Amino acid sequence: MSSTALAASATLLRLNCEAKHQGRLFPDFSRGRGSKISLFASSQRKSYQFVVASSASVGNGGVAEMSEAESAPRYYSWPDEKKPRVCILGGGFGGLFTALRLESLVWPDDKKPQVLLVDQSEHFVFKPMLYELLSGEVDAWEIAPRFSDLLANTSVLFLQDKVKLLYPSDHLVMNGPAKSSAGGSVLLESGLLIEYDWLVLSLGAEAKLDVVPGALEYALPFVSMEDARKVDLRLTKLERRKFSKESLIRVVVVGCGYAGVELAATVSERLQDRGLVQAINVENTICPNAPPGNREAASKVLSSRKVELLLGYFVRCIRQVVDTEASEKHDIGKYILELQPTEKGLQSQTVEADLVLWTVGSKSLLPHLEPGNRRGALPLNGRGQAETDETLRVNGHPRIFAVGDSSALRESNGRLLPATAQVAFQQADFAGWNLWAAINNRPLLPFRFQNLGEMIVLGRNDAAISPSFIEGLTLDGPLGHTARKLAYLIRLPTDEHRLKVGISWLTKSAIDSVASLQSTLTKVISNS
Repeated sequence: MSSTALAASATLLRLNCEAKHQGRLFPDFSRGRGSKISLFASSQRKSYQFVVASSASVGNGGVAEMSEAESAPRYYSWPDEKKPRVCILGGGFGGLFTALRLESLVWPDDKKPQVLLVDQSEHFVFKPMLYELLSGEVDAWEIAPRFSDLLANTSVLFLQDKVKLLYPSDHLVMNGPAKSSAGGSVLLESGLLIEYDWLVLSLGAEAKLDVVPGALEYALPFVSMEDARKVDLRLTKLERRKFSKESLIRVVVVGCGYAGVELAATVSERLQDRGLVQAINVENTICPNAPPGNREAASKVLSSRKVELLLGYFVRCIRQVVDTEASEKHDIGKYILELQPTEKGLQSQTVEADLVLWTVGSKSLLPHLEPGNRRGALPLNGRGQAETDETLRVNGHPRIFAVGDSSALRESNGRLLPATAQVAFQQADFAGWNLWAAINNRPLLPFRFQNLGEMIVLGRNDAAISPSFIEGLTLDGPLGHTARKLAYLIRLPTDEHRLKVGISWLTKSAIDSVASLQSTLTKVISNS
């Protein structure tokens, strides 16, 4: 579509939204709820598919056909025009668990909301266990089940699509009683327009690669299922290419926070003597915000696996080196990282790598509003997160909640809450309850983060866990690894999925134990 057509479509969309806003002030101007009258018209249509995961709709994860007007958005048709409509954008920890929390609560018959979960992927991803994909410890279905499977026995609807624009209207009634008929609307990339009464923002975040020249082109992030697949594929190619060669596979990990250390430990264990892993960090220590026990356990593991730490450096740029042999075989090449010291006494240096993994920085995926609708703009901080009050409602928008990476909630000391799965879990529980309270005209609860401890994976049979309720205690090695897996098994989304994964992990553990016993017996017999 040409830029002129896009501009015209955006202008019409603003007119339509403003018309609806005026309709709330002048009832004769508004269209009835559920009607399909629109200011848009188009004769060009195309086919579009979306997934609905609900036992009350088209079956377990059925695919329904819809028509899509190229220049005009279509209105999403909610099953019931009288019940509250809750739209949740993003199916990560915050979004999915908010939906499941809403499903678990007891509702009056006329107040139970219709819940629509929108995500651009068909799979939920348990991101803290992406590292186990590289080590082969877990299978993809265990940590990335389909939304249609997870929601099959619920009334939650699922729509696979990507968010394009937000048009909130709850700001129009901030100076009076909040009795507007709708909280606003969401435009999806497919052209579908969803009107909602309540909105939950949980769009997650992506790696911030545009801060260093060459990072966007040559470094691989590690924040999504697709990222994990790409990294695994590149490692497999490197392992095959250098299988019979004496040269080492050189992997550079940028960043030594939890993600960087876990990635360095996992990759070094996978490559063993065939590779050299180097980890770069701006600060002069690894995991600076981690409990001392976790940091010490990680340091021991990295040292035992000969991971080279380049502390006190930042990456100035990344450039590709032309490898004639690799180019002729259409293979992957080499990269040079220029490092600049952050402290006196260190010298600038360059590092060569076959693979660069980026774990530094992130940016929210929360979209910005259409520029012509600044009256309803969300208050975003520098990271693109929505500023919220203590009940997780977005400031100035009483019908919008934000959780996880989309929320910029501050602790009592003024610091932003960390963007971790633990925070998102807890916020989802509060967001679900506060939606129940808001719909039933009850007081909302202030969110208080309870730090339960921190965990870090360091290999197939190695991890460290520091629970907050026992000061100074750190479980590491195989014991820490078992405790971490059990904790995450409990956190999986549904009882059905937990049971399947639990049986799978138990079976794998039994097989590994038998194999280890056979190996031990073989050594004993051969030495006797």
